[in-house]
Amino acid sequence: MNYFKKYSRLILVVVLCVSCEVQKDKETTAFFEPTQESAKPWVYWYWMQSAYSKEGITTDLEAMKEAGLGGAYLMTIKGPTDPPLIDPPVLQLSPEFWELIDWAFEEAGRLDLKIAFHAADGFAVAGGPWITPEKSMQKVVWADTTVAGGTKLNIQLPVPKHYENYYEDIATFAIPIKNEKRISSQLSPVISTSLKEDASFLNDPKAEGNFKLYEKGWFEYEFDKPFTCKSIQIETPGNNYQAHRLILEVSDDGVNYKRLSRLEAPRHGWQDTDQFYRHAILPTTATHFRFVYNPEGTEPGAEDLDAAKWKQSLKVSKIILSEEARIDNYQGKSGAIWRISSRTTEAQIPKEDCIELTALNNISGFVDKTGILNWEAPQGNWRIMRFGHTSTGHENATGGAGKGLEVDKFDPEAIRFQLDHWFGEAVRTIGPELASKVLNILHLDSWECGSQNWSPVFRTEFENRRGYDIVDYLPVMAGIPIEDAAISEGILYDIRKTISELIADNFFGTLQEEADKNGVAFSSENVAPTMVSDNLLHFKYVDFPGGEFWLRSPTHDKPNDMLDAISGGHIYGKNIIQAEAFTQLRMDWDEHPGNLKILADRNYALGINRFFYHVFVHNPWLDRKPGMTLDGVGSYFQRDQTWWKPGKAWVDYSRRVQFELQKGKPVIDLAVFTGEEIPSRSVLPDRLLPFIPNVFGEKRIKSEFLRLKNKGQPIAKQPKEVTYSKNATDLSQWVNALNGYKYDSFNADVLLNDARVLDGNVVFKGGITYKALLFPGARKMAPNQLMSLLVLEKIIDLVKEGATVLIGDQPVDIPGNYSETEKLKWEKRITELWTANSNTQNSWNLGKGTVVKLPYLGSDFSDLGFTPDILIKNPLVNRESIAWTHRTTKEGESYFVSNQKEEVLETKFSFRVDGRIPYIYNPESGEERSLNEWKVVNGRTEIPLKLNANESCFVLFKEKTKETIQKSGLNWLTFEKAKTLNENWSIQFDPEFHGPKNPIRTSKLFDWSQSKNDSIKYYSGTAIYAKTFNWDSSKQQAVWLHIGDVSNMAEVVLNDKNLGVLWTYPFRLNISKALKQGANKLELRVTNTWANRLIGDEDLPQKERLTWTTAPFRLEKDSLLKAGLLGPVRLELEKKNP
Repeated sequence: MNYFKKYSRLILVVVLCVSCEVQKDKETTAFFEPTQESAKPWVYWYWMQSAYSKEGITTDLEAMKEAGLGGAYLMTIKGPTDPPLIDPPVLQLSPEFWELIDWAFEEAGRLDLKIAFHAADGFAVAGGPWITPEKSMQKVVWADTTVAGGTKLNIQLPVPKHYENYYEDIATFAIPIKNEKRISSQLSPVISTSLKEDASFLNDPKAEGNFKLYEKGWFEYEFDKPFTCKSIQIETPGNNYQAHRLILEVSDDGVNYKRLSRLEAPRHGWQDTDQFYRHAILPTTATHFRFVYNPEGTEPGAEDLDAAKWKQSLKVSKIILSEEARIDNYQGKSGAIWRISSRTTEAQIPKEDCIELTALNNISGFVDKTGILNWEAPQGNWRIMRFGHTSTGHENATGGAGKGLEVDKFDPEAIRFQLDHWFGEAVRTIGPELASKVLNILHLDSWECGSQNWSPVFRTEFENRRGYDIVDYLPVMAGIPIEDAAISEGILYDIRKTISELIADNFFGTLQEEADKNGVAFSSENVAPTMVSDNLLHFKYVDFPGGEFWLRSPTHDKPNDMLDAISGGHIYGKNIIQAEAFTQLRMDWDEHPGNLKILADRNYALGINRFFYHVFVHNPWLDRKPGMTLDGVGSYFQRDQTWWKPGKAWVDYSRRVQFELQKGKPVIDLAVFTGEEIPSRSVLPDRLLPFIPNVFGEKRIKSEFLRLKNKGQPIAKQPKEVTYSKNATDLSQWVNALNGYKYDSFNADVLLNDARVLDGNVVFKGGITYKALLFPGARKMAPNQLMSLLVLEKIIDLVKEGATVLIGDQPVDIPGNYSETEKLKWEKRITELWTANSNTQNSWNLGKGTVVKLPYLGSDFSDLGFTPDILIKNPLVNRESIAWTHRTTKEGESYFVSNQKEEVLETKFSFRVDGRIPYIYNPESGEERSLNEWKVVNGRTEIPLKLNANESCFVLFKEKTKETIQKSGLNWLTFEKAKTLNENWSIQFDPEFHGPKNPIRTSKLFDWSQSKNDSIKYYSGTAIYAKTFNWDSSKQQAVWLHIGDVSNMAEVVLNDKNLGVLWTYPFRLNISKALKQGANKLELRVTNTWANRLIGDEDLPQKERLTWTTAPFRLEKDSLLKAGLLGPVRLELEKKNP
């Protein structure tokens, strides 16, 4: 595909803001130059429950414009409530609906706002009522029949379980039965438990019930005669981690037990209920099989071990023991569901338990369209397996009237058909002129439709990509081992690899083409951990990769999503990397810019450079506040927020930060290989620690040991209704994890197609120069130590050309199906890279480059030629209290630095830059000034800085200089108190927000929530503090207003001049330009959040309440929040720099 020509066409038809944002290959080697438009944050604009109005749409959009937002991601969510919120409701797809869509675009055009439109109704993913089962996501299904041969068969084969009336045959196989394979449900073993309760339902496929243990315990199957178990089927109600890590003990007498193994729980995502799990075990014969629940050693949860994130207990509904050998986790390995586990071993499935390929008889030609088998069966007993495909049944579940089956993600024609019915209809509705002006982005949001492993195009695609017919090996998708365990695993790998490629090439590639045809950019979030994929690969087709981070919602936070989007964006040369920002599970109504800032800054430091706030919900009413919400989910970022107008200061801050972070390109030292396991994701810092432990530091090594030990499985609650594992993966605990270094993850695609060596560094398509590549060994998401010949040869080539690579343990096998010739070449290359040197040396040269054996035990990478990018020199300052990122720009070098602590930090920073003059830029005020003190030491620039609580800044290295030292004063301002203004205030509350009608006069500042006056105590909104003071000073010093403690923000007006909004520490503002000699009139317009009013209204009759919202009330036991201006309020003189 010619990207340059493609995007050249795009420039001709799209407005300037798109042309400057969309990524072009030509630009990836140059410095990206953002615009003020590209830097503006956006919002998710949800239209809820078929309740929309023109006046609400107009008012929403006018509020967005007033706040300085760039645009809105318009998504319609759910259908009408019962009774409807607006009667009659406006159903999606109706003429009235499309009329309102047109109105929204017209109004956005009038206001010069941009709109992104989703690929389907709802926010997940791409489907609709026009998608028939034939065009939907597909899966392989099968049904078994046992027959006796030696006769002409004429039998109706059972139809595999399928979706509604849709089923299509693929192939039917006859497999000779060597001996009968029994399952425990056929034998009725006695089932006993440590609780001495009936659990017979566990072994009865037709019975319902759940066995639960909240403490250590067991349950046991006792057979009359010895039973040989080779595999175990486990079914759970929902996701349950403990059911898949049970200890299996066996006995022949019911007295003496020996431990056989602990079951290995797969890595899995949150959507893990589509398939049960089949465990392969070492073939074991016994009369007693005891399953022991012991939570000790429980791994704390993560995105790839979702069920472990919650409070732990055992809940299991079925356990069926089988004498038949089946591939472990064949459901995940066949791509039917997102799971990762170790390869099945020959010890678990010896060759004699496998089906020889020659014994696999394809008898499809003897089965007619109705499923009747007419076949002259040879002598013996035969297993007839009828394979077909059906719909997965997944829908775009968050849609309303536009809800239907999810489209087949492998078939480009079906994908275009889907897009035409929703996105295309929107384009036709608004017309080409308005579309070219307003429609800016085609968007894909949350992937919530599971995985698929078949399609009408899959067989052909598989053969084209892998070189053989998958149907010849189809029974392996049912876990039937063919030839041997290794071959079976290789075929299953090829299936997953094909799925991964089709998701990227056919689904995302098609959407990119359609976006291009419509002259819009394409943005998308992640497909993992629900769709089997390489979760970096699809971002090659996406203009704006996107992650998501959650606020105070540890069970739902997405650290891997963030790193996937950031790394995917970096390695594929995307200049703008987005994030769905501040999504939360339960709204507390206490959210305000001041308590969102450090989370925002931390994610900016990760690599995000544009936010779309979650969530601005369309409020169809002008007289209901707070009004419509996403049922209480998300952060309330919409026009009826109490602080919406002063909150523009927060948007301005974000825009300034994003403008700086969109300049140029990131500086990243290390690139970490995700491996060739599929599914795969970026490597989280905790997974990287074993390979470079001392770079993380001794403190981190010890804390991580304790976290993973997870002794007692400690729990916590957040939000208050949700109990979770306290030790679950939390990126907030990994700030500046590598102590001055940054890393990206990269996949095999960019390694093989884009990697080149330039001056000893490795460069991908994005133009970032990586000083070293790290290829870790086995780890949780890559347990099998696989490496292809192509990857192996590429590593060797890069090293010989001058690259530095760090390598883990030697791979043990090639992924996928391979030839003996390929294996011989692979073994030769393994010897060249590993065996020849790794047993005697920790590092060695190969060609022009260097190979380093992992684990690397240096405390930094100085020995490899690169020192930390940033150092914090004060030993009293925790290095993990500073979040940072570095970009190189046309002007020089730019470092974003954030104090993550709610306390002042003073330290000396050492930056890996010399020969340039440093400046400091404050994104809160937009002010830039030169630094008074700095010096160059050993090629690094050392700068002392004092950061206020939660403060962030940019350190900019600009003009070139030969100077090595500057010392003309402090790098921060200092102040002396000039006047205190705590007394004699008049406070005017807003009567329309149920505040007192008349001004309140007070000689002492106070917390509103402590007032005895309910109209103050429960007040939410803005109150105007006013006073007059005299200023009589001849000093030629800048005068600052410091308002002390305020809940939650204050707009400052002095002598009728609006000077700005104070919303974060230190709550100080330069007022010199408005201050005059003599009498001065000061107004502080103080705004708090909705929480106190909602609490107060709950005790009032409905008709007396100010508030009305669709969010469920959940503040019953919450205390009122501190509110108002608490001070002390002071005038301060800026001291002259010494």
